[in-house]
Amino acid sequence: LSMCSKLCYAIGGAPNQVAGSAASFFLQIYLLDIAHITPFHASLVLFIGKASGAVTDPVAGFFISKSRWTKIGRLMPWVLACTPFTIVSYFFMWYLPPFVSGRVAWYLTFYCLFQALTTLFQVPYSALTMFLSTDQRDRDSATAYRMTMEVLGTLIGAALQGQIVASAHVSPHCTVNPSVNITDSWHDTPTIPDPSDALSHQVIYMIAAGVIAGVYLLGTVVLFLGVKERDDPYALNSDRAIPFCKGLALTMKHGPYVTLTASFLLISTAVQV
Repeated sequence: LSMCSKLCYAIGGAPNQVAGSAASFFLQIYLLDIAHITPFHASLVLFIGKASGAVTDPVAGFFISKSRWTKIGRLMPWVLACTPFTIVSYFFMWYLPPFVSGRVAWYLTFYCLFQALTTLFQVPYSALTMFLSTDQRDRDSATAYRMTMEVLGTLIGAALQGQIVASAHVSPHCTVNPSVNITDSWHDTPTIPDPSDALSHQVIYMIAAGVIAGVYLLGTVVLFLGVKERDDPYALNSDRAIPFCKGLALTMKHGPYVTLTASFLLISTAVQV
């Protein structure tokens, strides 16, 4: 497996982490400051959204395992099919609807859709590691590339979203100074939008959503063009499947997997905290 293929595979998973990091850092702030929903409803949206992603995970695994082989593979069609819907749900997750009474339902719907679709993207993408090469060393190397890029994606998502939407949360004391002489006002034209202008805040968040949606599209294109899914010659030919509990026990006894997963979890938690 070439280094180019490993990089393309790693880049393909970065957008999920970029969008997830941006939502983790800024969605609650957006719901409270821009959408003006109550803290209780904001917490409810985030909790139910996360729960929908957790529920989707085993369901996605079941249907993906039942899917048939196509010209572009078994897993790649799921990744490609999820991408446009994920982009749309992410974009509308940051949209401020003109009505007020139904905003909680609006954000709950699109956040749940986003969490479910990112799960439908992540499950086949992660499983794609097993179909990149028949060499275990190549698979381990591709996994290292992927998890490194996912950690970088977490950092990039927070930094990118933060830089774009920073002007939407500026204190009123940082805007125009009323004591400035009117004749000299053209020398001091403010570049920071008025913090009381809700429309400008909405536009800023929509720009950020559009930028991250573009990252999603770019990552998927790189993944599709740079990675070729291969059928696994070592797949079991019998109909006797390994029981779930036994498979989970075998997985948790694999030291490198546990170490790498724990490291990724701790790093991601530390960054978000």
